[in-house]
Amino acid sequence: MFEKIIELIGQYDKIIIHRHKRPDGDAIGSQVGLKNLIKENFPEKTVYAVGDPAGRYAFVEDSTTDELTDADFEGALSIILDTSAASLISDDRYTLADKTARIDHHIFVEKIADVEVTDTSYESCCGLITELAREQGLRLNATAAKALYTGMVTDSGRFRYDSTTPKTHILAAHLLSVGFSTADIFRNLYSDDFSFIKLRASFVLKIQFTEKNVAYIYTTKEEVDSYGVDTFTISRGMVNVMGEIRGVDIWVNFTETENGVLAELRSSRYNVNKIAVKYGGGGHEKASGATLADRRAAMAMLADLDAIMEGKTE
Repeated sequence: MFEKIIELIGQYDKIIIHRHKRPDGDAIGSQVGLKNLIKENFPEKTVYAVGDPAGRYAFVEDSTTDELTDADFEGALSIILDTSAASLISDDRYTLADKTARIDHHIFVEKIADVEVTDTSYESCCGLITELAREQGLRLNATAAKALYTGMVTDSGRFRYDSTTPKTHILAAHLLSVGFSTADIFRNLYSDDFSFIKLRASFVLKIQFTEKNVAYIYTTKEEVDSYGVDTFTISRGMVNVMGEIRGVDIWVNFTETENGVLAELRSSRYNVNKIAVKYGGGGHEKASGATLADRRAAMAMLADLDAIMEGKTE
């Protein structure tokens, strides 16, 4: 499956790894994992990682990105990870590279690279990178294995989401065989400051419901500014406070920013990806996102989600 990408890696001395904007654990894990996998097995290569800051995933070793000039992309191979659409890529200078490749597990939206490997049967992009290492017989060092495991844990919801398969556990076991402490990972991922716990409680109190029992939270730009935390913490970080409400099968978190309203859509049963795509976004069947123009568009999206519940369509 990865023969053409391995061939490209062999051809280029300079490799630049991209992932999506506002990175989650899978984006960071796959980027750090692939970077260190290449460095471990092709020590003669120069490998960079680019993109916006790692945010709450800055605890992942080697997650600080590199500052590159436009000239650095000349004659380089750019590899894009965990990204379904060109508009979502962090650092669009991949277009300056000599050749491009993509590895992704999201529902296909558009072709964005010269060589592409996309497979939605994997719970995470980290799972795909682990499969690459296993299939090609490449050595994994502890930094790569730990980062990849982190991404698998976060994108599978600690192996609870229905994207988790027997293959997921086989690949996780392959990573664990390298030898690293999972305690560090879980401590960083799931231990919170009391201030964050209070913030999460305040968002629980903001939950509203549509006529068809779609749960949603809407946070204005003024409210965002008053919380004193980054947008990711509010948008991606708070969406799942609605995830365990009995009788709620679809939930969405709207967060106003200077560049539009971030919408994080989730479902335990239904395909919400088609709604995200309608509004210019993408992702997975049951976990997707989009950036909307304004509050009116957010309310229109809620009406579309209500229609799914009314029709009970998959």
